[in-house]
Amino acid sequence: MSFKLLKSTLIISVMTTISRIFGLIRDIVIGALFGPGLGIDVFIVSFRIPNFLRRLFAEGGFSQAFVPILSEYKEKRKDEDVQKLINQTSATLGIILFIISLIGVLISPILIMIFAPGFLNDANKANLASNLLKITFPYIFFISLTAFAGSILNTYKNFAIPAFTPVLLNLSLIICAIWLAPLLDTPIKALAWAVLIAGFVQLFFQAPFLLKIKKFPKPSLHSDKDGVRRIIKLMIPILFAVSIVQINLLVDTLIASFLTTGSISWLYFSDRLVEFPLGVFGIALATAILPNLSEKHTQGSSERFSDTLDWSLRWVCIIALPAALGLAMLASPLLITLFQYKEFSQYDVFMTSYSLIAYAVGLPAFIFIKVLSAGFFSRQDTKTPVKIGVIAVIVNFLLNILLVLFFNRFNLGHVGLALATSFSAYLQAFLLFWKLKKIQVYQSRKKWLVFILKIVSAMIFMAVIIIYGVSDISIWFDWSILARVFNLILWISVSVLGYFIFLWFTGLSLRNIASQKY
Repeated sequence: MSFKLLKSTLIISVMTTISRIFGLIRDIVIGALFGPGLGIDVFIVSFRIPNFLRRLFAEGGFSQAFVPILSEYKEKRKDEDVQKLINQTSATLGIILFIISLIGVLISPILIMIFAPGFLNDANKANLASNLLKITFPYIFFISLTAFAGSILNTYKNFAIPAFTPVLLNLSLIICAIWLAPLLDTPIKALAWAVLIAGFVQLFFQAPFLLKIKKFPKPSLHSDKDGVRRIIKLMIPILFAVSIVQINLLVDTLIASFLTTGSISWLYFSDRLVEFPLGVFGIALATAILPNLSEKHTQGSSERFSDTLDWSLRWVCIIALPAALGLAMLASPLLITLFQYKEFSQYDVFMTSYSLIAYAVGLPAFIFIKVLSAGFFSRQDTKTPVKIGVIAVIVNFLLNILLVLFFNRFNLGHVGLALATSFSAYLQAFLLFWKLKKIQVYQSRKKWLVFILKIVSAMIFMAVIIIYGVSDISIWFDWSILARVFNLILWISVSVLGYFIFLWFTGLSLRNIASQKY
């Protein structure tokens, strides 16, 4: 079973990696053509609002509530009942999304006032943000239905297509930034139109694969109301609990709107780099284990449920801890190589690197939250993550105020925002872990201390390699693009290889971890 889970995780990871690579290309193109400043600050806000709702409503609340119920129907009921659930859910979801999209477009100035109040000090900023939001907000309709389709495919063990689908968003943004932007009086609007186009394309891309497994939705409000009521009952608390990190990021954006122009952009580009390992591994792992944990819970197999969680947490430690270290130590080389062209200055590199390091500190916690939350949602327990989520949000808000006030004295207020998000994430992860242990849903296997010591030792070896290879940052600014790329790939490859070779010498091989022999 562990190897099957690993295979599913790897499939999602490969597809997500392709998407994230195109995402990096997208950010490189946007960074070079527009640069950190007013236009990008405004676009980020206008996109982050519907994107936040997507993660909160679609990928977050809905998927985490829908998959366990659909898995239950798949295991215990007839195929006809499964189709009825899908039909009723698609109709209900579609109506709700249409209403939300319509309201969002109509009240776009009010939403900008709420989520970026600092923009009100600049009328041009506020008006542009409102106009862009009118274009981007309907994205929530298309992408939420895309997440619905993806949840069905994941439940039936088709992980590749949903994981690949975001590539289409990145392609749309790249194409529109290069070819559409020069044709418009306000070039930044091209990115807003790219988002809307991508939402439509992503939805219809998944349709043939739903037809293939004979689970294409036929919207009906008279199919399975009981099943939908159960989904909604689970979904309401999950809406908040599963998206705490996203709520914290929105709070960051709100406060950053009052800081130096460029702060939102610096946070965005640093967040994008953290999202790479988070998506490639963290979200991939959580996506793969959720249907599996749901099945284990439905079957009443508590021991196998706990073993799956333990296996997942060990993989988080093996991947997330060195990834966080690598991101922090290679922050400047990464930013110089990927973004420091044309409008993206050396000053932007250093300011972004500070927030990247701060976000990198929290990367393991972000991934732990994804995996630990799956332990609750698979059991249809939503109350506990909500309570813990509330605590995390309150702590993040308080830390935001304290750390921004402190770092703003050095003109680094955005760093305080990033650190607050990381610290509150660790608190949330700890409380989720503690609760799973307390209710005895998770029973840790032996040799965890030895396991962690081996990883830390390998990370020290990895750090020595990076220090040796990347000691003088200043020369990176003078190198050509090819030299930057070559050296970055070289030292990432050498450090990663060194890390895993060191683990192998300690007796911690990937094969042993995959088979739970540690």
